[in-house]
Amino acid sequence: MYSDTPRNHATFAQLAAEGADVSRIMDMVISRWCEVTAALSPIIGQPGVAALFKRSIYLTCADYPSLVVLCEDAFRPGELAALRDALARETGADAAAANDALLRTFLDLLATLIGAPLAERLLGPVWNHSSGGDAMQETVS
Repeated sequence: MYSDTPRNHATFAQLAAEGADVSRIMDMVISRWCEVTAALSPIIGQPGVAALFKRSIYLTCADYPSLVVLCEDAFRPGELAALRDALARETGADAAAANDALLRTFLDLLATLIGAPLAERLLGPVWNHSSGGDAMQETVS
C-alpha cells in the first residue's frame, strides 16, 4: 500500500468536515485529478492513466455508491466532468470521502505497478503545492 505521501495536510474529507464549500471542494478535486493526469501522462501515457483511473473507480465504487454510475455507464476514463457530476450528487463530506478513497486506490495501484518510491517521485509535486491558498495533500495510509 502506498504510504510514503507526507501526512501534514488535510484530505478532502477533512476540508469538508471543516465546512469548506462543496463547490470549492469539487473544483479542488477536479484540479487534483488534472494534475495527476499531467504528471503521469508523459511517463505512462494517457491510455495508462485512463486505465488506472478506470480500475480505481471499479475498485472504489463498491464502497462509495456515488461512483457506481461511473462503473455502469459508458464512462470514458479521465472524463472528469462525469466524476464531478457523480460526486456533486452527494453531500460535501460523502463526495470528499469518495474522492479520497478513489485517490488512495489510484495511488495504491500505481505504487503496485511502478513501486512506491517512483510513484512518490512522480506525484510528489502534485501533493506539495498550494491550491487556492490551501496546501492540499492526500493522506494515504
